[in-house]
Amino acid sequence: MHVLQKGRTRYERIFVARVLAGGVVSGGVQQKVPTNSEVMKTNTSTIRLVYPQWQGGNVAAMVPEVENPDDAARGYYLGAQLLDFLAPRGGQETLTVPVSTQIGERRVTDGVLDRDVILRQTKAALGMLRASDPGRIVTLGGDCSVSVVPFTYLAAKYGGDVAMVWIDAHPDITLPGDPYPGYHAMAVTACMGHGDAKIVAELPAAFDPSKILFVGLRNWERDEIKARQHQYGIKHLTPEEVAADSDALRAWLKSCGASKVVVHFDMDVLDPAEIVAAVGTDPDGMKIEAVVRVINDIAAEKELVGLTVAEPMPRTAIRLRDMLGRLPLLE
Repeated sequence: MHVLQKGRTRYERIFVARVLAGGVVSGGVQQKVPTNSEVMKTNTSTIRLVYPQWQGGNVAAMVPEVENPDDAARGYYLGAQLLDFLAPRGGQETLTVPVSTQIGERRVTDGVLDRDVILRQTKAALGMLRASDPGRIVTLGGDCSVSVVPFTYLAAKYGGDVAMVWIDAHPDITLPGDPYPGYHAMAVTACMGHGDAKIVAELPAAFDPSKILFVGLRNWERDEIKARQHQYGIKHLTPEEVAADSDALRAWLKSCGASKVVVHFDMDVLDPAEIVAAVGTDPDGMKIEAVVRVINDIAAEKELVGLTVAEPMPRTAIRLRDMLGRLPLLE
Protein backbone atom coordinates (compact mmCIF):
# COMPACT_ATOMS: atom_id res chain seq x y z
CA MET A 1 0.00 0.00 0.00
CA HIS A 2 1.61 3.26 -1.09
CA VAL A 3 0.33 5.65 1.56
CA LEU A 4 1.99 8.75 0.10
CA GLN A 5 0.33 8.55 -3.33
CA LYS A 6 -2.39 10.92 -4.41
CA GLY A 7 -5.92 9.61 -4.63
CA ARG A 8 -5.71 7.57 -1.46
CA THR A 9 -8.68 5.54 -0.34
CA ARG A 10 -10.42 6.38 2.92
CA TYR A 11 -8.70 3.40 4.54
CA GLU A 12 -5.31 4.66 3.44
CA ARG A 13 -6.09 8.13 4.81
CA ILE A 14 -6.77 6.51 8.18
CA PHE A 15 -3.35 4.88 8.01
CA VAL A 16 -1.68 8.20 7.13
CA ALA A 17 -3.42 9.86 10.08
CA ARG A 18 -1.99 7.25 12.42
CA VAL A 19 1.48 7.82 10.99
CA LEU A 20 1.21 11.60 11.38
CA ALA A 21 0.09 11.07 14.97
CA GLY A 22 3.47 9.68 15.88
CA GLY A 23 4.64 6.80 13.71
CA VAL A 24 7.03 6.30 10.84
CA VAL A 25 6.75 4.01 7.86
CA SER A 26 9.72 2.15 6.46
CA GLY A 27 9.46 -0.78 4.12
CA GLY A 28 5.79 -1.30 4.98
CA VAL A 29 6.53 -1.44 8.72
CA GLN A 30 4.78 0.99 11.00
CA GLN A 31 6.83 1.76 14.10
CA LYS A 32 6.29 4.24 16.86
CA VAL A 33 9.15 6.68 17.33
CA PRO A 34 10.39 5.92 20.87
CA THR A 35 11.35 8.53 23.40
CA ASN A 36 14.48 8.05 25.50
CA SER A 37 12.44 6.68 28.39
CA GLU A 38 10.57 4.28 26.11
CA VAL A 39 13.79 2.80 24.73
CA MET A 40 14.60 1.38 28.15
CA LYS A 41 11.16 -0.24 28.38
CA THR A 42 11.17 -1.91 24.95
CA ASN A 43 10.82 -5.68 25.11
CA THR A 44 12.78 -6.81 22.06
CA SER A 45 11.71 -10.47 22.40
CA THR A 46 7.99 -9.78 21.89
CA ILE A 47 6.50 -8.01 18.89
CA ARG A 48 3.03 -6.70 18.18
CA LEU A 49 2.01 -7.68 14.66
CA VAL A 50 -0.88 -5.66 13.25
CA TYR A 51 -2.14 -7.76 10.36
CA PRO A 52 -5.28 -6.20 8.83
CA GLN A 53 -5.81 -8.89 6.20
CA TRP A 54 -9.43 -9.01 5.05
CA GLN A 55 -9.16 -10.82 1.72
CA GLY A 56 -9.45 -14.23 3.40
CA GLY A 57 -13.14 -13.67 4.03
CA ASN A 58 -16.18 -13.41 1.78
CA VAL A 59 -18.49 -11.93 4.39
CA ALA A 60 -20.30 -8.91 2.96
CA ALA A 61 -23.63 -10.75 2.82
CA MET A 62 -23.27 -11.65 6.50
CA VAL A 63 -23.13 -8.00 7.58
CA PRO A 64 -26.42 -6.69 6.15
CA GLU A 65 -26.54 -3.57 8.32
CA VAL A 66 -23.54 -2.17 6.38
CA GLU A 67 -25.10 -1.02 3.11
CA ASN A 68 -21.92 -0.77 1.05
CA PRO A 69 -20.68 -4.35 0.42
CA ASP A 70 -17.12 -3.11 -0.14
CA ASP A 71 -17.10 -1.52 3.31
CA ALA A 72 -18.39 -4.74 4.82
CA ALA A 73 -15.78 -6.79 2.96
CA ARG A 74 -12.99 -4.59 4.31
CA GLY A 75 -14.43 -4.48 7.80
CA TYR A 76 -11.62 -6.65 9.17
CA TYR A 77 -9.14 -3.97 8.07
CA LEU A 78 -10.77 -1.35 10.28
CA GLY A 79 -11.25 -3.99 12.97
CA ALA A 80 -7.50 -4.65 13.16
CA GLN A 81 -6.81 -0.94 13.55
CA LEU A 82 -9.36 -0.67 16.34
CA LEU A 83 -7.85 -3.67 18.15
CA ASP A 84 -4.44 -2.01 17.91
CA PHE A 85 -5.91 1.21 19.32
CA LEU A 86 -7.73 -0.53 22.18
CA ALA A 87 -5.21 -3.17 23.25
CA PRO A 88 -2.78 -2.22 26.05
CA ARG A 89 0.77 -1.54 24.96
CA GLY A 90 3.59 -3.34 26.73
CA GLY A 91 6.53 -1.60 25.09
CA GLN A 92 6.72 -4.07 22.21
CA GLU A 93 7.97 -3.21 18.77
CA THR A 94 4.97 -2.85 16.45
CA LEU A 95 5.06 -4.17 12.92
CA THR A 96 2.21 -3.57 10.47
CA VAL A 97 1.82 -5.93 7.54
CA PRO A 98 1.14 -3.96 4.34
CA VAL A 99 -2.32 -5.02 3.23
CA SER A 100 -3.99 -3.72 0.09
CA THR A 101 -7.33 -1.98 0.53
CA GLN A 102 -8.16 -1.96 -3.16
CA ILE A 103 -11.23 -3.89 -4.25
CA GLY A 104 -11.11 -5.05 -7.82
CA GLU A 105 -12.42 -8.28 -9.24
CA ARG A 106 -12.33 -10.77 -6.36
CA ARG A 107 -11.25 -13.90 -8.21
CA VAL A 108 -11.04 -17.48 -7.01
CA THR A 109 -7.69 -18.98 -8.03
CA ASP A 110 -7.06 -22.69 -7.47
CA GLY A 111 -10.01 -22.77 -5.09
CA VAL A 112 -8.97 -19.79 -2.94
CA LEU A 113 -10.58 -16.34 -3.09
CA ASP A 114 -8.00 -13.57 -3.66
CA ARG A 115 -5.22 -16.19 -3.53
CA ASP A 116 -2.53 -14.09 -5.20
CA VAL A 117 -3.11 -11.10 -2.90
CA ILE A 118 -3.02 -13.36 0.16
CA LEU A 119 0.18 -15.01 -1.11
CA ARG A 120 1.85 -11.61 -1.51
CA GLN A 121 0.81 -10.53 1.99
CA THR A 122 1.95 -13.88 3.43
CA LYS A 123 5.42 -13.34 2.00
CA ALA A 124 5.52 -9.79 3.38
CA ALA A 125 4.53 -10.91 6.88
CA LEU A 126 7.11 -13.70 6.88
CA GLY A 127 9.81 -11.29 5.74
CA MET A 128 9.03 -8.98 8.65
CA LEU A 129 9.16 -11.77 11.20
CA ARG A 130 12.43 -13.14 9.88
CA ALA A 131 13.99 -9.68 10.00
CA SER A 132 12.74 -9.01 13.54
CA ASP A 133 13.36 -12.56 14.88
CA PRO A 134 10.92 -12.30 17.83
CA GLY A 135 10.55 -14.90 20.54
CA ARG A 136 6.87 -14.11 21.09
CA ILE A 137 4.22 -12.58 18.82
CA VAL A 138 0.94 -10.83 19.59
CA THR A 139 -1.09 -10.63 16.38
CA LEU A 140 -4.04 -8.30 15.93
CA GLY A 141 -6.16 -9.08 12.88
CA GLY A 142 -7.81 -9.18 10.47
CA ASP A 143 -9.50 -12.39 9.40
CA CYS A 144 -8.66 -15.80 10.90
CA SER A 145 -5.87 -16.47 8.43
CA VAL A 146 -3.63 -13.90 10.14
CA SER A 147 -2.55 -16.62 12.58
CA VAL A 148 -1.05 -18.82 9.86
CA VAL A 149 2.20 -16.90 9.37
CA PRO A 150 3.10 -16.14 13.01
CA PHE A 151 2.10 -19.59 14.28
CA THR A 152 4.07 -21.53 11.66
CA TYR A 153 6.99 -19.14 12.15
CA LEU A 154 7.00 -19.88 15.88
CA ALA A 155 6.62 -23.62 15.30
CA ALA A 156 9.73 -23.52 13.13
CA LYS A 157 11.64 -21.32 15.58
CA TYR A 158 11.06 -23.76 18.44
CA GLY A 159 11.61 -26.94 16.49
CA GLY A 160 7.99 -28.06 16.64
CA ASP A 161 7.83 -27.81 20.44
CA VAL A 162 4.62 -25.78 20.15
CA ALA A 163 0.96 -26.75 20.63
CA MET A 164 -1.90 -24.72 19.15
CA VAL A 165 -5.16 -23.91 20.92
CA TRP A 166 -7.74 -22.57 18.46
CA ILE A 167 -10.56 -20.76 20.28
CA ASP A 168 -13.28 -20.43 17.68
CA ALA A 169 -16.90 -21.23 16.90
CA HIS A 170 -15.71 -22.94 13.69
CA PRO A 171 -12.89 -25.44 13.02
CA ASP A 172 -11.43 -23.59 9.99
CA ILE A 173 -10.35 -26.82 8.28
CA THR A 174 -11.86 -26.30 4.85
CA LEU A 175 -9.71 -26.87 1.75
CA PRO A 176 -9.44 -25.40 -1.75
CA GLY A 177 -12.26 -26.85 -3.80
CA ASP A 178 -14.75 -26.87 -0.92
CA PRO A 179 -17.96 -24.89 -1.48
CA TYR A 180 -16.67 -21.85 0.46
CA PRO A 181 -13.42 -20.44 -1.02
CA GLY A 182 -12.53 -18.05 1.83
CA TYR A 183 -8.97 -18.60 3.06
CA HIS A 184 -9.89 -17.66 6.63
CA ALA A 185 -11.87 -20.91 6.82
CA MET A 186 -8.70 -22.76 5.73
CA ALA A 187 -6.44 -21.33 8.43
CA VAL A 188 -6.01 -24.47 10.54
CA THR A 189 -5.49 -26.76 7.55
CA ALA A 190 -2.85 -24.30 6.29
CA CYS A 191 -1.13 -24.46 9.69
CA MET A 192 -1.10 -28.24 9.23
CA GLY A 193 0.56 -27.93 5.82
CA HIS A 194 -2.57 -28.67 3.76
CA GLY A 195 -4.24 -26.46 1.19
CA ASP A 196 -3.10 -24.19 -1.60
CA ALA A 197 0.29 -25.39 -2.83
CA LYS A 198 1.75 -21.91 -3.39
CA ILE A 199 0.77 -20.59 0.03
CA VAL A 200 1.76 -23.74 1.91
CA ALA A 201 5.15 -23.78 0.17
CA GLU A 202 5.96 -20.43 1.83
CA LEU A 203 5.13 -21.56 5.37
CA PRO A 204 8.14 -22.50 7.52
CA ALA A 205 6.55 -25.35 9.52
CA ALA A 206 3.41 -27.43 10.00
CA PHE A 207 1.52 -28.54 13.11
CA ASP A 208 0.72 -32.17 13.77
CA PRO A 209 -3.02 -32.64 14.49
CA SER A 210 -2.13 -34.18 17.88
CA LYS A 211 -0.85 -30.75 18.94
CA ILE A 212 -4.04 -28.88 18.01
CA LEU A 213 -7.06 -28.35 20.25
CA PHE A 214 -10.28 -26.54 19.34
CA VAL A 215 -12.02 -24.69 22.17
CA GLY A 216 -15.52 -23.24 21.91
CA LEU A 217 -16.37 -25.15 18.74
CA ARG A 218 -20.10 -25.22 18.03
CA ASN A 219 -20.68 -24.85 14.28
CA TRP A 220 -19.15 -27.20 11.69
CA GLU A 221 -21.38 -25.74 8.94
CA ARG A 222 -21.30 -28.95 6.88
CA ASP A 223 -21.23 -32.63 7.78
CA GLU A 224 -18.09 -33.25 5.75
CA ILE A 225 -16.19 -30.76 7.92
CA LYS A 226 -17.12 -32.68 11.05
CA ALA A 227 -15.99 -35.88 9.29
CA ARG A 228 -12.73 -34.20 8.28
CA GLN A 229 -12.01 -33.19 11.87
CA HIS A 230 -12.52 -36.80 12.90
CA GLN A 231 -10.25 -37.96 10.09
CA TYR A 232 -7.49 -35.58 11.17
CA GLY A 233 -7.97 -36.60 14.80
CA ILE A 234 -8.18 -33.06 16.17
CA LYS A 235 -9.78 -32.92 19.60
CA HIS A 236 -12.20 -30.23 20.70
CA LEU A 237 -13.95 -28.80 23.74
CA THR A 238 -17.39 -27.21 23.51
CA PRO A 239 -18.32 -23.95 25.24
CA GLU A 240 -20.15 -25.97 27.89
CA GLU A 241 -17.02 -28.01 28.67
CA VAL A 242 -15.02 -24.90 29.62
CA ALA A 243 -17.83 -22.75 31.01
CA ALA A 244 -17.16 -23.46 34.70
CA ASP A 245 -13.46 -24.37 34.77
CA SER A 246 -10.47 -25.24 32.62
CA ASP A 247 -9.87 -28.77 33.93
CA ALA A 248 -10.40 -30.48 30.56
CA LEU A 249 -8.15 -27.95 28.88
CA ARG A 250 -5.39 -28.45 31.44
CA ALA A 251 -5.59 -32.21 30.97
CA TRP A 252 -5.08 -31.81 27.22
CA LEU A 253 -2.18 -29.39 27.72
CA LYS A 254 -0.42 -31.85 30.02
CA SER A 255 -0.71 -34.56 27.36
CA CYS A 256 0.08 -32.53 24.23
CA GLY A 257 3.82 -33.12 24.30
CA ALA A 258 4.87 -29.48 23.88
CA SER A 259 6.30 -26.97 26.34
CA LYS A 260 5.07 -23.92 24.43
CA VAL A 261 1.69 -22.91 23.08
CA VAL A 262 0.13 -20.47 20.64
CA VAL A 263 -3.48 -19.32 21.07
CA HIS A 264 -5.87 -18.11 18.39
CA PHE A 265 -8.87 -16.17 19.71
CA ASP A 266 -11.56 -15.71 17.07
CA MET A 267 -14.09 -13.31 18.48
CA ASP A 268 -17.00 -15.19 16.93
CA VAL A 269 -16.52 -17.71 19.74
CA LEU A 270 -18.17 -15.16 22.02
CA ASP A 271 -21.84 -15.48 22.89
CA PRO A 272 -23.81 -12.92 20.83
CA ALA A 273 -26.25 -12.62 23.72
CA GLU A 274 -23.41 -10.88 25.58
CA ILE A 275 -21.56 -9.12 22.75
CA VAL A 276 -21.55 -9.08 18.94
CA ALA A 277 -17.92 -8.49 18.00
CA ALA A 278 -17.43 -10.61 14.87
CA VAL A 279 -19.21 -11.74 11.72
CA GLY A 280 -20.40 -15.02 13.20
CA THR A 281 -23.35 -14.84 15.59
CA ASP A 282 -23.99 -18.50 16.42
CA PRO A 283 -25.92 -18.73 19.72
CA ASP A 284 -24.70 -20.27 22.97
CA GLY A 285 -21.09 -19.19 22.70
CA MET A 286 -18.46 -18.57 25.34
CA LYS A 287 -18.76 -15.71 27.78
CA ILE A 288 -16.05 -13.06 27.85
CA GLU A 289 -14.93 -14.05 31.34
CA ALA A 290 -14.63 -17.69 30.29
CA VAL A 291 -12.43 -16.81 27.32
CA VAL A 292 -10.19 -14.58 29.46
CA ARG A 293 -9.90 -17.29 32.10
CA VAL A 294 -9.12 -20.00 29.53
CA ILE A 295 -6.34 -17.99 27.90
CA ASN A 296 -4.81 -17.07 31.26
CA ASP A 297 -4.98 -20.71 32.38
CA ILE A 298 -3.16 -21.75 29.21
CA ALA A 299 -0.44 -19.20 29.94
CA ALA A 300 -0.15 -20.50 33.50
CA GLU A 301 0.25 -24.09 32.29
CA LYS A 302 2.61 -23.57 29.33
CA GLU A 303 4.90 -20.89 27.92
CA LEU A 304 2.66 -18.69 25.77
CA VAL A 305 4.67 -17.60 22.73
CA GLY A 306 1.87 -16.51 20.40
CA LEU A 307 -1.52 -14.89 20.86
CA THR A 308 -3.83 -13.80 18.06
CA VAL A 309 -7.06 -11.84 18.35
CA ALA A 310 -8.94 -12.07 15.06
CA GLU A 311 -12.17 -11.62 13.11
CA PRO A 312 -13.27 -8.26 14.56
CA MET A 313 -16.17 -6.84 12.57
CA PRO A 314 -16.84 -3.31 13.93
CA ARG A 315 -20.30 -2.90 12.47
CA THR A 316 -21.18 0.23 14.42
CA ALA A 317 -17.81 1.89 13.77
CA ILE A 318 -18.14 1.27 10.03
CA ARG A 319 -21.57 2.89 9.97
CA LEU A 320 -20.38 5.84 12.07
CA ARG A 321 -17.37 6.36 9.80
CA ASP A 322 -19.59 6.34 6.73
CA MET A 323 -22.02 8.77 8.37
CA LEU A 324 -19.20 11.17 9.26
CA GLY A 325 -17.86 10.92 5.73
CA ARG A 326 -21.10 12.42 4.40
CA LEU A 327 -21.03 15.52 6.61
CA PRO A 328 -19.94 18.94 5.30
CA LEU A 329 -16.45 20.23 6.18
CA LEU A 330 -15.25 16.72 7.09
CA GLU A 331 -14.30 15.53 3.63
